[in-house]
Amino acid sequence: MELAISDARKPRRLIMAAISHVFTISRVAEMLGEDEDWLQEISIEMDPEDGCLTVWGTGEATITAFTDRGIENLAQIVEIYKADPDLTPRYPKAD
Repeated sequence: MELAISDARKPRRLIMAAISHVFTISRVAEMLGEDEDWLQEISIEMDPEDGCLTVWGTGEATITAFTDRGIENLAQIVEIYKADPDLTPRYPKAD
């Protein structure tokens, strides 16, 4: 992400690239080949700054979504949990 200073004739402000798309947790689970419920559980520790967003639907319905950077961060968290079996939440066991 690049930051730039706006035109000198205008008041100074930072310009940031806008998020143009996100991926639902269902799509990310498919992309990473992981269990969606488990990804939901481990993504709780992620913040919007990490690329994890909550999308509000009708009523009280929400869905977790990720930016491209969020998918990268989540993939790193997946690897951390897989590398250390003593961490919780546990990686889902195959039936």
